[in-house]
Amino acid sequence: MKIKKILNNNAAIVVEDNQEKIVIGSGIAFNKGKNDLINRNKIDKLFVMKNDDHAEQLLPQISVEHMALTQEIIQHAEDSLQVKLNPHIFIALADHLSFAIERYENGIFIKNKLLSEIRILYKKEFDIGIWAINYIEDKIGIRMPIDEAAFIALHLHTASVPSGNLQVSLRQTSIINEIIHIIQDYFSIHLEEGGLSYERLITHLRDTLYRTDETTERTMDEEMLIMVRKKFPASYNCAETIAEHLSQQHGLLLSTEEIGYITIHIERLRSRKG
Repeated sequence: MKIKKILNNNAAIVVEDNQEKIVIGSGIAFNKGKNDLINRNKIDKLFVMKNDDHAEQLLPQISVEHMALTQEIIQHAEDSLQVKLNPHIFIALADHLSFAIERYENGIFIKNKLLSEIRILYKKEFDIGIWAINYIEDKIGIRMPIDEAAFIALHLHTASVPSGNLQVSLRQTSIINEIIHIIQDYFSIHLEEGGLSYERLITHLRDTLYRTDETTERTMDEEMLIMVRKKFPASYNCAETIAEHLSQQHGLLLSTEEIGYITIHIERLRSRKG
């Protein structure tokens, strides 16, 4: 494994088996030069470079301190989730954290509009995000808001599922946020977060979007569907409004059965008020 290009003292591009790879480790490239061999015992992270990777541009801009923070957060996440995260999360999360820390140092705070949904949909990852912002405060004295825990959670979730894609996760969570606003506007109510009915609705909507993306359906007995439509007309009309929004804005088509299931969740949420 020979060095092709040094990115900084802790990262280098190497060539092995005719493939370009990124190796990351504390001091792994210190006092090294092109064509020097890498000590495998110092490698903490290794991944094969793809054509769309920006690691070569990003890594030299990330401080050693921020890389170390990222490595510890990823290790804690892997231990907590009992899963090996996609190695590409190191670059994405290190870049995100480094930029976020720089923003907070300059007094710039960004709200996470999907905080409520992320907290419910990715609870384990969100708990790790809370651990991460506490860890960052302990190490460098910067206190990040809870919004940052949600950003970290989204990165962790994406890296923990096969073929995870951050944009897909973000899109689905954003759509759920839109649906919640539709329900609130339709009934002129504010949905209380944290209630069991609220969490069930959020989880069902996530599953609905997964099923829609996979073009699979759940079935509801026709008689049951007719009963739901007659018994809960307002909630059913709201569910139809949601279906129309998904079709027009996102090209997602919901079956009448799925509209029926959403109706039941909306009605439970309204009647129990969370």
